Amino acid sequence: MTVILGFNAFHADSAACLVVDGVLIGAVSEERLGARVKHSSAFPENAIRRLLGDAGLTLKDVTHVAVARDPKANYLAKMTYVAQRPLKAAGAVLEHFRRNRKSQSTLQLLAEVCGEDPASLKFEVIGVEHHLAHIASAYYLSPFEGVTAALSYDGSGDFASMMVARCEGNQIEILDRVTLPDSLGFFYTAMCQFIGFDHFGEEYKVMGLAPYGEDRYREVMSQLVLLDDDDWFRLGAGYFGMHDGGESGASDNAGQVAMGRFYTDRLISVLGNPRPRNAPLTQREMDIARSTQVRFEEAALHCLNRLHKLVPTGQLVMAGGCALNGVANARILRETPFTTPYLQAAASDDGTCLGAAYVVWHQVLGRKERFHMKHAFWGPAYPDERMRAVAEASGYLFKVCADDSELAEVAARLIADGLVLGWYQGRSEWGPRALGNRSILANPAIATMKETINAKIKRRESFRPFAPSVLKEDVGTYFEQTVDSPFMMHVVKIRTEWRERLPAVTHVDGTGRLQTVDPESNPLYYQLISAFKKKSGIGMVLNTSFNENEPVVDTPEQAFDCFKRTDMDALCLGRYVMLKAQSTT
Repeated sequence: MTVILGFNAFHADSAACLVVDGVLIGAVSEERLGARVKHSSAFPENAIRRLLGDAGLTLKDVTHVAVARDPKANYLAKMTYVAQRPLKAAGAVLEHFRRNRKSQSTLQLLAEVCGEDPASLKFEVIGVEHHLAHIASAYYLSPFEGVTAALSYDGSGDFASMMVARCEGNQIEILDRVTLPDSLGFFYTAMCQFIGFDHFGEEYKVMGLAPYGEDRYREVMSQLVLLDDDDWFRLGAGYFGMHDGGESGASDNAGQVAMGRFYTDRLISVLGNPRPRNAPLTQREMDIARSTQVRFEEAALHCLNRLHKLVPTGQLVMAGGCALNGVANARILRETPFTTPYLQAAASDDGTCLGAAYVVWHQVLGRKERFHMKHAFWGPAYPDERMRAVAEASGYLFKVCADDSELAEVAARLIADGLVLGWYQGRSEWGPRALGNRSILANPAIATMKETINAKIKRRESFRPFAPSVLKEDVGTYFEQTVDSPFMMHVVKIRTEWRERLPAVTHVDGTGRLQTVDPESNPLYYQLISAFKKKSGIGMVLNTSFNENEPVVDTPEQAFDCFKRTDMDALCLGRYVMLKAQSTT
């Protein structure tokens, strides 16, 4: 038996996965467990212990440990950068060696967190370059075996910010890399900070804010991101300062990922003073967001069209944090020759653990058997008796549904009646999106629903949109662009005739962040939406993640606590349905 434990650690979005004889058994981010800090950079000890325990294995059973980092990768580029900036790069050099020391103690660290004697462990530790792990997480889990183009892009990893590759069979041929200081991910993050969203991982807010603005800063953006036929892209000199050093994955006193300022005073000289985090959003910030998003899309299209010349195929796989930009993803399908995409559900750095594990399976071990990741439900599940115990102790009257059919009917009726429903079922989702197992659901046809959920449940900015979960066969009915997007990775125009009828999921620019739902990947969720369609005539529900300014809920107890402290109306905890209007207390 071959047991591969993959993990990403020592920087944000730490996570682990378990692959047994080439089959994915489970995958979970550390942020969902333990201290429950968003984008946790803690060593994924809780994730590792949970995965092994659920599989009935111990660390002694592990034959290979795949770490999504290779300190030797891009060494020449690192040394060239340091030689050109010996003083500014000093912090980065110190950080490089700090992370090397952590990586080299993997065996001892795993033995400690799993309570094993290091002498009893026989696994081999294999490091995999960051962007190769990203690409592998998309390609090796895709249904593609013929020639496929691959792109990974993000802030940085192993000193690179982008990688392109040609994939076929079980082989990945790296064609090119972009190394620091050039990075589309850092460009987007710098602009995110400038607009006032200065916490780690808030780039999605810029994407949501952009439709409220006009592209008034096009000329400035053309200076910040340079595009020509001879390069993938370059960043304008002097505007960005994220490469001067600093501890990647460091945490502040609240446990949040700490970040330095990614932009320089030169950017301030052309855009004016940045917005403080708690200051009101003005039209200027909306316009900067729009111009940032437009330039990012232009750069992505430039890179993808260039990649197609190297790998002329319709099949495309993508990963990396930038691959979470759903607006760009939909535009790529409209304006490049790529027609058939597969995007890793965990496109951010959490997904690299999965790619590292499958690099070991296919490239190190030479195995040809492929595993297609058709759904994203690879996290923890909890037994029925635990959910029953929560319901019985809740103080609310609750209904016990006999089977999935009754549960879907009850939930559909509540949503059709205008209630906001917590929906907690089965195994949790892998990646950042709630896809129908840890979701808050509502009726997309109610005009006030978006404002209600943002203000009273999510307690977040009013401009942020919610996603429509749509029956796969109905996508063409509601959307101008027919895309299969099971992992909610594409933002698509809603048909004009449906925009006023679906106000709660229609963004200001007429788009929706699409999730397609089919009966194979999530039968219960598909059954619920189908039941709602029979009652309302609409084959979709509003879907947002089950949380309130915290990581998505993991346990039944966390789900109930979130339900109780917010203005959710009902909770389907497995087959137990609770209503706040009916309480014994």
